[in-house]
Amino acid sequence: MATIVRGKNLEITTALKDYVLKREKKVTKYFDNEVGVQALLSVEKDRKVAEITLKVDGVVLRGVEANQDMYAAIDLVYDKMVRQIHKYKTKIARRMKDSSFNAALVNDSAEPEEKFEIARVKKFAARPMDVEEAILQMNLVGHDFFVFLNAETDTINVVYKRKHGQYGLIEPEY
Repeated sequence: MATIVRGKNLEITTALKDYVLKREKKVTKYFDNEVGVQALLSVEKDRKVAEITLKVDGVVLRGVEANQDMYAAIDLVYDKMVRQIHKYKTKIARRMKDSSFNAALVNDSAEPEEKFEIARVKKFAARPMDVEEAILQMNLVGHDFFVFLNAETDTINVVYKRKHGQYGLIEPEY
């Protein structure tokens, strides 16, 4: 899979694209299988933001970093991705049936695995509704997200409130 470099409020120059491709090797070396890399470089006021998304065998890893300099933001986000890979390498490696991580990476000493404790289990009846009704229901209960059965697609979806007051929709991809 080829690396995709996109820009938002920014023209992607050859130098920027080459820099992203050069730094990509910092994270792809940890995988034996093909890795899909998507880079979104954007400018927000005086901040330069670099967002990297890796897709490998159904696992998605994502990092976002901002800086005054775009090249520094790219370096920061790739460093963050390496830390994220190291943090979750044993957990992901166990879940991967075909062991797409390099053997050297799996054998490295890893941080102790985090223990996740479920404090509460909540069950609900997922009745079919459209996205607008789900947003209304979410606002009525005062939550930041709402899980519902999408009447149009007949799949479980999630609507959520974004930072700037807009809404997001999460749909499963099959």
